[in-house]
Amino acid sequence: MEERPPIIRIGNLTKRFGGGVTAVDDVSLDIGEGEFFALLGPSGCGKTTLLRMIAGFEVPSEGRIRVDDQDMVGVPPNKRPINMVFQSYAVFPHMSVSDNVAYGLKVTGVARDEAGRRVEEALDLVKLGGYGARMPDQLSGGQRQRVALARALVKRPKVLLLDEPLSALDAKLREAMQLELVRLQHAVGITFVIVTHDQQEALSMANRIAVMEAGQVRQVAPPAELYEFPKNRFVADFIGKMNLFEGTVAGVQATRLLVDVKGLGRLTLDAEGPASGAVGIAVRPEKVRLCREQPGDGMVALRGKVNEVAYYGDTSFVYVTDESGRTISVNLQNEARRAEPAVSVGDSLWCAWNPNDSLILNA
Repeated sequence: MEERPPIIRIGNLTKRFGGGVTAVDDVSLDIGEGEFFALLGPSGCGKTTLLRMIAGFEVPSEGRIRVDDQDMVGVPPNKRPINMVFQSYAVFPHMSVSDNVAYGLKVTGVARDEAGRRVEEALDLVKLGGYGARMPDQLSGGQRQRVALARALVKRPKVLLLDEPLSALDAKLREAMQLELVRLQHAVGITFVIVTHDQQEALSMANRIAVMEAGQVRQVAPPAELYEFPKNRFVADFIGKMNLFEGTVAGVQATRLLVDVKGLGRLTLDAEGPASGAVGIAVRPEKVRLCREQPGDGMVALRGKVNEVAYYGDTSFVYVTDESGRTISVNLQNEARRAEPAVSVGDSLWCAWNPNDSLILNA
């Protein structure tokens, strides 16, 4: 991936609230110019607090934030080269679409002719050309979101911050708006930083993702690297589904790791890991295959019975339980057109996967 010069530099940033609560704990990261960057994590992990400190709505307890090579300490929100789109949109209900978009320009004293031209450009950019005279209550939720985006972009910030901007939309509109945001970011070329708890949203939109837990950044990586090569159990489990087995390192053989896993035997894995001790062995559900016959040599295999099938149209999640009571989830693509599922509850099947699709995870 091409290295981008940083436009945001965050160094040892900490935010403490009353009662001994540390919302952001010694976070350091760079966000590149023109990058679509996501802050991802569960509720309460500190991602929105971090975003609000970048915007200037929260004051750090410790650490530094630099934007476009300027120290942001003491710089109020309206003086930063940043704009923010809130979860609630915050569209003024008593103003027309054009007046909503022009509001920030009017406050800063931009001439009326210049403001009018920039408002039209911004509305065209978010595909709302011709909607300027309408009132917010005449718009759909997706259109109101576009108005909020146009109002943020019309001031031509260097960075656009988005706090859970799609959470109020229904599933289909949300998916469409994800594509629109990516298109918009490419069109304007500025840095977008989005906060979300939705893994699929972050994976489908961002160039890089920072996964947060308990105020700390656990891993920063592009989407594919984050999904296929998580650095710890939290990231592996939070990003998508994961089957996890407990193992013990039995030794190292050249570049291979020998791991004993209960129910699976000794696995020989082409992977880096500790020379001894306990480790987690994990495999994604889509890497696992269901077989009626015992798989051939070289595959990791586990036999069990199907105890649940969850049908989702294009895919089914199949849950197989072995003799020890351990359950394996398998993502089964529904490739053939049929009225009945390919597998049923009670079927006795083998779960098999390539050893190289196994991940070795520490705490």
